[in-house]
This record gives sequence, structure tokens and C-alpha cells, in this order.
Amino acid sequence: MTIVDVDLHERSYTIQIGTDTLRSLGRYVNDWRRATHAVVITDVNVEQPHAHTAAGSLLDAGTDVDVLVVEAGEQAKTVAMAEDLWERLLAVGADRKTVVVAVGGGVVGDLAGFVAATYARGLAFVQVPTTLLAQVDSSVGGKVGVNLTGAKNMVGAFWQPVGVLIDTAVLATLPEREYRAGLAEVVKYGVILDADFFAFLEAHTAELAARDATVLEHVIARCCRLKADVVQADEREETGQRAVLNYGHTFCHALETVTGYGQYQHGEAVSIGMLCASRLAERLGRIDRKLTARQHKLLSGLGLPVDFPDVNHDALIAAMAHDKKVEHGRLRFVLPTELGHVELVGDVDEADVREALAGL
Repeated sequence: MTIVDVDLHERSYTIQIGTDTLRSLGRYVNDWRRATHAVVITDVNVEQPHAHTAAGSLLDAGTDVDVLVVEAGEQAKTVAMAEDLWERLLAVGADRKTVVVAVGGGVVGDLAGFVAATYARGLAFVQVPTTLLAQVDSSVGGKVGVNLTGAKNMVGAFWQPVGVLIDTAVLATLPEREYRAGLAEVVKYGVILDADFFAFLEAHTAELAARDATVLEHVIARCCRLKADVVQADEREETGQRAVLNYGHTFCHALETVTGYGQYQHGEAVSIGMLCASRLAERLGRIDRKLTARQHKLLSGLGLPVDFPDVNHDALIAAMAHDKKVEHGRLRFVLPTELGHVELVGDVDEADVREALAGL
């Protein structure tokens, strides 16, 4: 078992990373927050077997459990679905002592966390991420929320979990496309924070593609540690330090929005978005082509998309105008200056953004 501590004073918590740990969830939850009642929120794809395994462990630990199931996919991350879950929490008798346990990928974690943050003015919340992307990124840091039709994650809150349990064994059930999509966020950490980690990924591409357990535990733990360090320094994105985690995401979120949230896995859009951001950094003279080429080679080697699709650029630019990093109507982007370091860059000319979208 690998433990990553997230030090946020009274909101501090631990991330427990291991193999075949899901059956011990009840013990961990009671260590974090004594629970007489838990509500497991999951989706139709994860309900069997993982959510029921989690519920069984909670029952064995003496906790009453209700399981609430939502549809799978980004389309579930809506205000309407949050309202539906609020009503279902009311129906099962949830109160201020209830613990919400999110068992699923990033959509379930974001949605369940938002519901936990807002129901009864805040319920204790546990993350049990079952996708690689959620394990290395969205389950850590306390960002929760839902989408609006015109902007992703525009309604939300900062609501830290009381604990995170990561079981690498659940990744064996993950469809290949979804697993590979999670690797994009892994690559992101190397680009933005750790050049040595990026080199490790380059040297272990085959093991990552094969879901090697030893390599995966190391990679997940390193990603969690890197993100935890950033969150500790800027929990609520007040200093700009946490913005580095959004490398590639301005392009990514615009692509997801314009294509209706269903055409691309989030990680696939991140892969494409990172390369757009890297090309933009080239145009602005911040990096040379070698850095973009290394990213392109690693991402494509991991089976991720690297080419921007034929999508209307005017619609993309309009979607970017709703990005949360926009300041006084001007686009801002997280851009690399070297491998392992990025900066938030403002006042970027729209013409340069369009050239990056065009692959130039």
C-alpha cells in the first residue's frame, strides 16, 4: 500500500493506493469518518461489480448503505441529474451524518462530489475512482461540479474528500479506449511538473500499454503526489499555481463542448489539447519543436489521438471565451517553457490560437 498525504490543514486527507483494496473500503471509510449511513453513487457501467463490492464492504463494517445509480458518460453531469440525486438522497433519509461514496470515473466523482457539497450544506465525501484518469487526476484536489450546455464544469465547488481509495486491480475491467484515455493525464504531469517522470514514461511505454501492475502503482502514486503538491499550494486557484494542471484543457474543453461531450473521451481531448497548446507555445517562441515532437511521439505511442479533428474553429474560439481562465475577456493558456515547467500566459492573440488549431 502506498500512501499519499494531502496537507490542507483541517481538510487534510490521505490517498491510499494498492491492489485488491476495494474489499477493505468499509474499514478505510470508518478510519476517515465514522459512518452509520453511506450512500454509494455510481453509474450503470460500474454498478457491477465494483459498486456492489464497495457497498458490501461498507455493510460488513456495520454501515447502512444505499446505492444510487446514474447513467454513464458526460451527459450525466448536469444540474438536472444533481437535482434528481438530491431528491433520491432525501428519499433514503440522508442527513448531515451520511457519507457520500463516489464509485466510478471522473464523471461520477465530479457529480457525486457536487451533490455532497450542496446537499444539507455539505456531506462527508469519499472518492473511489475506478478509471485511470480519475485515479491520477479528478479524484484528487476537491474540484466537483456539473456541466452547462455551453461550458464544461461551469457550475461547481471546491469540496475536499475525507479520503481517497485507489485500487489498481479495478483497471483490469476498464475498456481499452478508456484506459488509454487516462494515460493522457499521466503524460500531462510529466510535461508540467516533472521532466524525469516524462522520461520514465517514455522508457516504460510498453509496460503502461500492458497495464503492468508495478509500473501502474508507481505512476499513479507519482501523479497523485504531484497533484497534491499543487493543490496544497493553491487549493482554490487563488494564486494561479493550480492553473498549471489545466495544461491543454482550454483546447480540450472547447473541443468537448463543441462536439457535445460525447464524441471524445476526456483524456483523448486532453491529448489533442496538449499538442495544440505546445504548438501555440512554439508560435510564441517559448519552446522549440523538439518538445512538441516528444509529446507527439509519447502520446501516439500510447495509442492516443494527436490530430485535431475537422471542427469549426469559430465555434471553438467562442467556446474558449467561456473558459474559467478567461480574464477581462482575454484568453489565457497554460504553456510550457521547458519540459517539466509551464506558465499561465495571458493576452494571447486569437490569430495564433487559430494557427495552433490548424496544426501550424
